[in-house]
Amino acid sequence: MSDDNTNPYQSPEAPIIPENISNRILTGKMIIYLKDTSPWLRFIGILGYIGFGTICLMAVISLIVSIAVGEIPGLESLGAVSGIVLFLLLGVFAAIVFFPAHFTYKFGSYIRNYINSNSTADLETAFKFNKLFWLVYGIITIVYLAFSILGIPGIIAAIGAASLF
Repeated sequence: MSDDNTNPYQSPEAPIIPENISNRILTGKMIIYLKDTSPWLRFIGILGYIGFGTICLMAVISLIVSIAVGEIPGLESLGAVSGIVLFLLLGVFAAIVFFPAHFTYKFGSYIRNYINSNSTADLETAFKFNKLFWLVYGIITIVYLAFSILGIPGIIAAIGAASLF
């Protein structure tokens, strides 16, 4: 047994940012790829903003229609409840669409800023938005998979209940 206090089962420690990373620079080819990607990122971001606006418009229209349906005798509660539920669902869906679109657009914009200014702050901000995009996209994917997995027993139960009739 050795006298030093080292734990042979301890994980090795390494710096979070490798020491030689500060010496790295973007090559000309990398900059060309970023420059060629920037307009597409902004385009996809703008399409996402348009989708967000369309979903918000649909939410407002659904609320207005539900109020109108609520004025019909006998359908008062149906119109109000269905309209509010649809409005809330569309609101959640709009938020889900907004954030990836926003981060994609910002990533493309800061890449363009970097190409024009050669400022490392712009490049760092661009990659921050790229990280945020993938973070949100990953969370959305996890939630989707969780609902999919949780929905399978519900679908099986619904099929089983429908087969009884």
